[in-house]
Amino acid sequence: MHLWDISPPVSGRSPAFPGDTPYSQRWVARLAPGCPVNVSAVTTSPHVGAHADAPLHYADDGAAIGALDLAPYLGACRVIHALDCGALITVEHLAHAAHGLPPRVLVRTSARAPVDWVDDFTAFAPATIEWLAAQGVRLVGLDTASIDPASSKELPSHQAVRRLDLRVLENLVLDEVPEGDYELIALPLRWVEADASPVRAILRTLRP
Repeated sequence: MHLWDISPPVSGRSPAFPGDTPYSQRWVARLAPGCPVNVSAVTTSPHVGAHADAPLHYADDGAAIGALDLAPYLGACRVIHALDCGALITVEHLAHAAHGLPPRVLVRTSARAPVDWVDDFTAFAPATIEWLAAQGVRLVGLDTASIDPASSKELPSHQAVRRLDLRVLENLVLDEVPEGDYELIALPLRWVEADASPVRAILRTLRP
């Protein structure tokens, strides 16, 4: 059985959406005479690194991440390559691998996931979200910072996800993952008031 770790490393160098809270860490206790442990304090936006958005992220009356069912984040998944497809992922970019879609679809849009912040990343066209939901897909993910463009204020793909009750994974690293079917494991933390959660997202080969 092969595992693909599709989570980027998280540190003070990790890119954050402009204006969002970057990752930082400080030590509040260090090993020393009279202190048996190292303990750190972490400050970060839950949208740094690989993460799951909650409905609360795009609707004041939406559920927080800790209230969501875990089932969408675990199970059969298809990785589809739509390399260099431009600003928006359309249905045409996914059609070649759309037969018999499982409930989870991750889209690889670039040969290498960016290590620095970029404004012109690829996002989903809202019509593509609608089409995926119509195929029975319950979770969508991609290797960029958001399912909507960085400049968007209306967030039409996020609003489509909200209306259709889909789940979202962003900032994945799919650089080494061949197109095909896998098992996804990307469980969010039980943060009861948060609008998102970090995930340690992995893929593994399906059991025969």
